[in-house]
Amino acid sequence: MGGYQSKMPVAHEQLVIERLRALQLEDQGKADPEYVHVNEKTMGSMAEYSSSKSKWASLSVSEIEHWEHELLQDPKNKLALSALSSADPKSVLTNRATTIKDQQIFSVKIPFEGAPITNQRSSGRCWLFASTNVFRVALMKRHGLDKFELSQAYLFFYDKLEKANYYLEQILDTVDEDLDSRLIQTLLSQPVSDGGQWDMVYNLVHKYGLVPQALYPDSYNAQSSGAINQLITTKLREDGLKLRDMAASGTKTGKDIAVAKEKMVREIHLILTLTLGPPPAPNTEFTWNYLDKHGVVHDLKTTPLAFSKELETPKSMRITNSTVHDMFSLVNDPRNEYNTLLTVNRLGNISGGRGVTYVNVEMATMKAACIKMLQTGLPIFFGSDVGKYSNSSSGIMDTSLIDYELGFNVRLGMSKAQRLMTGESAMTHAMVLTAVHLENGKSLRWRVQNSWGEGAGTDGWFVMSDKWMDEFVYQAVVEPRFVDKSIRDILKTRPKALPLWDPMGALA
Repeated sequence: MGGYQSKMPVAHEQLVIERLRALQLEDQGKADPEYVHVNEKTMGSMAEYSSSKSKWASLSVSEIEHWEHELLQDPKNKLALSALSSADPKSVLTNRATTIKDQQIFSVKIPFEGAPITNQRSSGRCWLFASTNVFRVALMKRHGLDKFELSQAYLFFYDKLEKANYYLEQILDTVDEDLDSRLIQTLLSQPVSDGGQWDMVYNLVHKYGLVPQALYPDSYNAQSSGAINQLITTKLREDGLKLRDMAASGTKTGKDIAVAKEKMVREIHLILTLTLGPPPAPNTEFTWNYLDKHGVVHDLKTTPLAFSKELETPKSMRITNSTVHDMFSLVNDPRNEYNTLLTVNRLGNISGGRGVTYVNVEMATMKAACIKMLQTGLPIFFGSDVGKYSNSSSGIMDTSLIDYELGFNVRLGMSKAQRLMTGESAMTHAMVLTAVHLENGKSLRWRVQNSWGEGAGTDGWFVMSDKWMDEFVYQAVVEPRFVDKSIRDILKTRPKALPLWDPMGALA
């Protein structure tokens, strides 16, 4: 509204109307009826419109003044001005009825949720917290513990080191690409992001195992990772340019380049060791002293790799032989065809490790699998866009939580597919599902274990409405036995490869 000059010539008005009518939004047979396709045959008409304009339309100062005068004639807007200019609009426009409705009451709840509430602090390690919060339930039951944390910093150390090596390998593998190409610029944008994906968790646990947090606690730089991220990112960008120059020179052998790359990775190892502390070695035995819930002292001698294998034992959480290796990601991406396998080119953390894959399904399929897992007593790692229609103080995530239309008289009506297509939404945060409230078999709300400490939500617990799940949850990691064989068989198919910059490449 108001994007064009106030007195556009009539001929131009008619041309705009005709060209807009020529844009056809077609349903291409996708499962989501709101998936938008633009008919490329009409793009020439848009170009004709663009060339017919003498210049870009500018805003008129007098028109802006008129808008303000007209806006403030409405008493409702005067009230809104007083309220919205003196406080956070999200707080002012919070729907009280929604906060009352979304209670921490659930008809299906896993019997053992794990404790304490964890806190990732000023870092982007949510995926490591969510995954270790799932893993710890099995280990707590096995060892009879009331409270227990696995070391997120242990996985964080090796993830940073592996990502540095992975990034440099990608730089060498793309030396024929122009530096200003979208691929290279995407690689350069975040060489060692704190974030990650489920398959990247598997890679780390498979290669390095797990250790109790008591044996490798958080350092300052694990809790506040900004400084080391900045340093390592700068160093790797510089190293990437050096490797590209070496490869392009034609005077360096493959051995020369490999030696230079190893030196670069060792420098990253030095930075990590001095800022996070030297971690336990995966195959070196450690001794863990602990008290069980009855106050009995225990001494466990094992290695990180052997300790992680406890997740697969019959005495552990899982009732069948399903292991971390078997668990896989269901995603809901309405831009792409359902019941297909997706992957993201060049997304990973360990060279030679498992790639990131998703089985794209409708939300009904994802919810059904989650409900079955909860009914069996198992927690669920899931990925979402936590910043939308949520409040960290109340711990409520609900599409009706903030009434923007009431305050601003504007409607926000994009579909899930449209939000992904425009960069409005992506998978930004990983958490854990531990309960669901059902009425007549239908899910109404979900209980969420977050990693923002006990000061967020209700003592660290959040509640998510079913509608919010539809719109802003993208991923749930499930065991194969909780989905139909037809879904499991999709894992055997050839995946559709998405580019590295696709929203499904976002790291939680």
